[in-house]
Amino acid sequence: MSALKRVFSFSPGLFDSSHRFETSWLITPWALFFFRAFFSFYAFFVLIFNLIWTGVQPSYGGGAAASLSFSYFTILTYWGLAFYFLASSIHTLTYARTGTPLLARLPRPLQALHSLLYTSITTYPLLVTIVYWAILYSSWFPTPYPRWTNISQHALNSLFALFELIIPRTNRPPWVHLPALILILALYLALAYLTHYTRGVYVYDFLDPGNGKGLLAGYILGIAAGIVVIFLLVQGLVWLRKWATERKMGREGRFHGGRAKAQGDAELEATRQWEDKA
Repeated sequence: MSALKRVFSFSPGLFDSSHRFETSWLITPWALFFFRAFFSFYAFFVLIFNLIWTGVQPSYGGGAAASLSFSYFTILTYWGLAFYFLASSIHTLTYARTGTPLLARLPRPLQALHSLLYTSITTYPLLVTIVYWAILYSSWFPTPYPRWTNISQHALNSLFALFELIIPRTNRPPWVHLPALILILALYLALAYLTHYTRGVYVYDFLDPGNGKGLLAGYILGIAAGIVVIFLLVQGLVWLRKWATERKMGREGRFHGGRAKAQGDAELEATRQWEDKA
């Protein structure tokens, strides 16, 4: 019981003491800020443009279709990407300017939620891309608008996730995030069936039990297994990146003020529940 309590409790030590969330082994904090700010702007542009375009175009369903978009897992994960890049760009900007990110000043629960948000945007987009192109995609899009929006939400989303896995100095996601990811998927499943109850629509055809309850169970279990596999792959990719860049290449990071290595008590590396050594 005490071991389980330690896993789900907040460590008394410093959170992200070497500023892994705000620094990169390759680019400066300012460059990392600009990339994240641009990705945030692009993601919000896609989401807001789609809402407006769908809402004013009867051929795309009008206002009803625009409101229904908030029941699609693809759209919800894209909102997650947009807000993550907004938050991370702010944290990176404050670190680049002062050497102390806003994230370091937040209460511990918000810091833990930022860590979970990072894990979600590096796993769910990969799941969305795989499910879309393997199950939902049928044929290429005849006009520019669906071409652009589907590439943005079902291909660029994974490129954004891979950027966050490869470029920053982040550690592997903690194991406690895996059950959290599965729980969020379960909550989304409840939302999808609530949408069917209130709107009479299955947002994804494979959620219709009329196609066969065995097939439905297979899809649900397959997606749950998929997020487990993706989580393990993310763990491995982050470990490989840290091993290659920090151990083999000796690139420990580019820090505030142009330093090539963290200095000062505020940037001493420490091992905690949510951090690891490659």
